[in-house]
Amino acid sequence: MKFSEQWLREWVNPALSTDELCHQLTMAGLEVDAVEPVAASFSGVVVGEVISVAPHPDADKLRVTQVNIGAAEPLTIVCGAANVREGMKAPVAVVGAVLPGDFKIKQAKLRGVPSFGMLCSTAELGLSESASGLMELPADAPVGEDIRAYLQLDDVSIELGLTPNRSDCLGIVGIAREVAANNALVLSGPAMSPVAPAIEDTLTIKVTDSDACPRYLGRVIRGIDPGASTPLWMQERLRRCGLRSLGPVVDVTNYVLLELGQPMHAFDLGKIRGGIAVRQARAGEQLALLNDQTVNLDSDTLLIADEQGPLAMAGVMGGAASAVSDATSDIFLESAFFAPAGLAGCARRYGLHTDSSHRFERGVDPQLPRQAMERASSLLLAICGGQAGPISEVCDLEKLPRREPILLRRQRIERVLGTAIEDQRVTAILSGLDMQVAACDGGWQVVAPSFRFDIAIEVDLIEELARIVGYSQLPGRRPQGEMLMQARPEGQISKRILARTLVDRGYQEAISYSFVDPKMQALLDPQREPIALANPISADLSVMRTTLWAGLLPIMQHNLNRQQSRVRLFEQGLSFVREGDKTLQQAKLAGVVCGSREPEQWGQAAQRVDFYDVKADVEALLAIARLTDQARFVAEAHPALHPGQSARIYLGEQAIGWLGAIHPELERTLDLHGQSFVFELDIPAISQGNVPKFAEISRFPAIRRDLAFVLDAQVPAQALFDCIQSIAPTSLRELKLFDLYQGEHIDSGRKSIALGLTLQAQSRTLTDDEVDAAISTIVTTLRDQLGAIIRD
Repeated sequence: MKFSEQWLREWVNPALSTDELCHQLTMAGLEVDAVEPVAASFSGVVVGEVISVAPHPDADKLRVTQVNIGAAEPLTIVCGAANVREGMKAPVAVVGAVLPGDFKIKQAKLRGVPSFGMLCSTAELGLSESASGLMELPADAPVGEDIRAYLQLDDVSIELGLTPNRSDCLGIVGIAREVAANNALVLSGPAMSPVAPAIEDTLTIKVTDSDACPRYLGRVIRGIDPGASTPLWMQERLRRCGLRSLGPVVDVTNYVLLELGQPMHAFDLGKIRGGIAVRQARAGEQLALLNDQTVNLDSDTLLIADEQGPLAMAGVMGGAASAVSDATSDIFLESAFFAPAGLAGCARRYGLHTDSSHRFERGVDPQLPRQAMERASSLLLAICGGQAGPISEVCDLEKLPRREPILLRRQRIERVLGTAIEDQRVTAILSGLDMQVAACDGGWQVVAPSFRFDIAIEVDLIEELARIVGYSQLPGRRPQGEMLMQARPEGQISKRILARTLVDRGYQEAISYSFVDPKMQALLDPQREPIALANPISADLSVMRTTLWAGLLPIMQHNLNRQQSRVRLFEQGLSFVREGDKTLQQAKLAGVVCGSREPEQWGQAAQRVDFYDVKADVEALLAIARLTDQARFVAEAHPALHPGQSARIYLGEQAIGWLGAIHPELERTLDLHGQSFVFELDIPAISQGNVPKFAEISRFPAIRRDLAFVLDAQVPAQALFDCIQSIAPTSLRELKLFDLYQGEHIDSGRKSIALGLTLQAQSRTLTDDEVDAAISTIVTTLRDQLGAIIRD
């Protein structure tokens, strides 16, 4: 919201400097983003009247003028502006004046004719970037008065960065209310009297969607002067608020928008057929907008229409077909309340953002449309003439927002703010903010005004008290509270420990968006339909991820493209999966790896990371919770993983994640340099581990037997482990794989696996016969079940 300080001070004029006023606004929650002068620095420019214009004797495009500036003699000024004429009043820079850019005016000769000053355009005074002629002043401008004083140019434009909840301050009156409340002053805005109807003309109004438009007002005004121009004071106020003049009718609606915060629209009455209908769009309807854009309307778009079709997109932008023009003499003026929920996202769907939609989406006072209509009617009649008809109104009171009483407790104020506020001051502050306040036992019953959509609960009222009292005036107290030690299961593993384990193994933590590129999502998990966002921030962030790989792989790709050849990243976050009509949020821990196994060094040659390196990282995570013995890595296919290097991870019969190399086709699509690996685990599954239990250390010797088996190459080592553990005696303490061989002396399609078995009894020394019997049983079982034979 950008506004003129002078305009604000017409409503409320505190005894504060500009800097103090800006600081007060910022501390009250209306952050000041910028303060800039409304005009560049210049001096020596006065109001002048052209009393004669004659051709230049030696230049066709120049004119010799006589200009009255209130001095004893008129000034001779040579001028090249096309619009200079006798009787015109314009700014005159006299000899000695200094214009913007440190341009000094001196006496000069132009083609042999002396010139004692310069007639100025708005561009030469720094009031606009360009101009087609002299700046024309009103006929009643006092000759000889300093132009800075006449136009009140010693002013600043203040720009506020308002948060979405403060839509009530998107108008001068709202900001003035805040300043008045902060300084205990009373508003003194301009008088706004109702306009008595002079004619009986009306249009029928039909509202078919009162949920989206609970209140709609319209008024016919006939006989306005098409040749009227916007007065300079209004043009200047619009300019200082960042709007340019577009003609008196549009300027008046924009002026009311800035003054009261109520968007309005004016239709050319002669272009409306029948009555006005406020309805939802119909299939196949189109609308040519004022910005020359033609849109195909969605069925949930609220329209202002007549019998022939759409006239405007309600609360967003008017249509070109019904717009006022230089020939318009009869208009239909609209003022309405559109529900924020009904217009939310409407403008964005069509790639639009207007002053009107900005306000309606955040909330406009539902009681304001009639006041705005009277104000606009009064200004229009004063500027353009004409006759106004009665105001037609359609209102569904049941659908208008209601303000329920809020209980504000005295003790609650002290508890939240850390200090007590006197009852009289509480009442004065809230009343100064236009709230209805009634004392009750223990506090007050408060009803917020209709323009404060952000006041709904007790803490909202306490925040208002803190704002007006001043945050800097609240005492600084350290909060005190009873700290309770929460019981935590001994086997629970925190996310911090999981993260630290991966960091210790050379990973770096990444944080990515939960919404991802739908193309990337489809490549990684084509079997699931992702949840699409209704209002995405961009097309490439428009669906919710079903796997964390969708965010990590683009990060790895980004790093590889910037000469980072070794990448090890992990992320802890949520994936989002739709099951039926429910959305499941699943906590995941995922990682991506590529490049060399170890950082570059002199002690060993570089080796590329492989499947088993990443498997070891996953096993390190499982080991924290002592789940390694229960985990199984089963070869299964995944659309994003290499067919020969992918594994599903199980705990018992529960699938808890995936591990594998990126599919070669996907690597080429993503332009990844070299083989890359990924893993993903369910955090709840690995966060609850086994608690260590005490076991007495045996005092008797252990016996180790090493066995090498030859078996089919397709049989996984896990099958041997499962088979041995199912028949092993209780004395088997350790089982480990220490060699894998394929090659010479081993038949094609077969492999050699060497296992180390350690046996130890708790209460005695095992005999060779007992060990031999156990080994014999294991060898026989492996041969019978898996076709494994002892290697010679």
